[in-house]
Amino acid sequence: MELTTFWFIIIAVLWVGYLVLEGFDFGVGMLMAVMAKGERERRALISTIGPVWDGNEVWLLVAGGATFAAFPEWYATLFSGFYLPLLLILIGLIVRIIGIEFRSKRDEPSWRRNCDIAIVFGSVVPALLWGVALANIVRGVPIDADGEYVGGFFTLLNPYGLLGGLVTLTVFLVHGAFFVGLKTEGEIRERAIKLGLRVGVVAGALAVAFIVWTGLAQDSLAVWILGGLAAVAFVLGMASAVAGRDGWAFTGTAFSIALVVATLFTGLFPDVMPSSLDAAWSLTTTNAASTPYTLKIMSWVAVIFTPIVIGYQSWSYWVFRRRISLNHIPA
Repeated sequence: MELTTFWFIIIAVLWVGYLVLEGFDFGVGMLMAVMAKGERERRALISTIGPVWDGNEVWLLVAGGATFAAFPEWYATLFSGFYLPLLLILIGLIVRIIGIEFRSKRDEPSWRRNCDIAIVFGSVVPALLWGVALANIVRGVPIDADGEYVGGFFTLLNPYGLLGGLVTLTVFLVHGAFFVGLKTEGEIRERAIKLGLRVGVVAGALAVAFIVWTGLAQDSLAVWILGGLAAVAFVLGMASAVAGRDGWAFTGTAFSIALVVATLFTGLFPDVMPSSLDAAWSLTTTNAASTPYTLKIMSWVAVIFTPIVIGYQSWSYWVFRRRISLNHIPA
């Protein structure tokens, strides 16, 4: 396998890890607005992600750093052309961090209410815009012969991109609801599962439409297979939630998100940013890559340190595996 292909796969895996893990963080943040009743329930929701949310964001940092090092032309075009949506995502993530970290610093209801608004805002905006961005990367954007993005912000707000954003928004909400069902007990767990099932019907319909649209546009058997598996995983997750199998319900939505991301990257390869103006101007794993020596050094670093990072994060999830009830939240 060529090193350019190897690093394309690594970056795809990093995005899978980020969107699966941060996806339920976004979902829990959105649940603050639509499900939580009272201060203790809001604190219980935050407690479900409290030990892990910051570790989940590391996947985004590594994905961005790997893209910069392995495919600098891709990084440059992506972050200049998608500057405004990525800036909005960054603002959302910063605002959410402020809300989570500073919410408990003061007891005034107005202070906590403002922090809750920040958490919801910082969850909704990235959940929507990540889908818009990824869908547009696969669809193709106006890139000229110099490899520069020549569109604008509203170029990205096309029907396919907006559908991708609605898919990530709703699927993350379902994913977060099933995570709350897995991590809590009592009435809050039951309401989270019920809400996840209701939103899941809408999310499933949107996801199927997006997968079919992607399959028709890419005309690839692998895309159809992966997309079909994503739909099956989501349905199985919903069925598990109905049966009261919280772990399998969460696993189903996690696999569906992973398979949808795999579908998008499969449809994208060997391009990294297709040009909608001329296919010859597209950025590919070949013309956007770093030197072979750089990729070789990066590969050794990845082989050594990636298992360590994954092992540590897996251990942290195991340590904080127990369920939370309102009885654990002091008045």
